[in-house]
Amino acid sequence: MGHDDLPTLELAFPGPERDRGVAAIQNGQKTALTGLLEIYEHAGEAVPAAGQRFAVLDSEGSPAVTIELVDVRVVPMKEIDDDFARAEGRGYRDAAAWQAAHEEFFRSAGVSEFLGRTPDVGDDTLVVAQRFRAVGTDAP
Repeated sequence: MGHDDLPTLELAFPGPERDRGVAAIQNGQKTALTGLLEIYEHAGEAVPAAGQRFAVLDSEGSPAVTIELVDVRVVPMKEIDDDFARAEGRGYRDAAAWQAAHEEFFRSAGVSEFLGRTPDVGDDTLVVAQRFRAVGTDAP
């Protein structure tokens, strides 16, 4: 199956944040990602499952790398541990730093605009914690 046949996945919003995330997947630093469950529900999207593959898009909307999910859990933010936080490949030193950054992002203007309100985010907020492996680089 080529990347044209795969569902797509976009990290953060287009720009430097997304570009750093895509590069971190390509170089093996990023092997986990987190989504706010409320975003999936608002979009009417099912929570992904282990075994699913996605074409990760770059800031131009082009497939950059293909990933395969190896573990997917819906958990409260407080259950994210240091190992998962570091696997996000963003330089988080521990789960507390991961949580602070994700709370800020989930309350950002872009997320609030998509949801139509600013979500309440804290220890008990449900997130979709996903571990994956890169299975192909789609960039030339």
